[in-house]
Amino acid sequence: MSIQHYLELIMQRLQSSASIKTVYGEPITAEGKTIVPVAKVAYGFGAGVGPAKKNGDTIEEKEAGGAGGGICCRPVGIVEITKEETKFIPIDERSKLAGALLIGLVVGLWLGSRRSRK
Repeated sequence: MSIQHYLELIMQRLQSSASIKTVYGEPITAEGKTIVPVAKVAYGFGAGVGPAKKNGDTIEEKEAGGAGGGICCRPVGIVEITKEETKFIPIDERSKLAGALLIGLVVGLWLGSRRSRK
């Protein structure tokens, strides 16, 4: 297969997965509010081709190649829609992580001080 064929296959797969629903999920309606989940989506891909080798010797008339890709989706917040207003509410994962680290530090210091007293 040629490098062009690999790239066409990757582009077809990316186009089928890249939709508005990937970034904005299905809206949820409850109690007079509509909630739309929002995500950050990143794509990456690569491909390569070169001469095939057999037992260390290059075979000139054959090619070998490969391609790969990936997608990363991360929730970033929600859009809340009411009759009065529409607002974006971010999901702040950093503050949760900082809080967990702080709690772990406090518990570790407390356990360390109790252990040193014995």
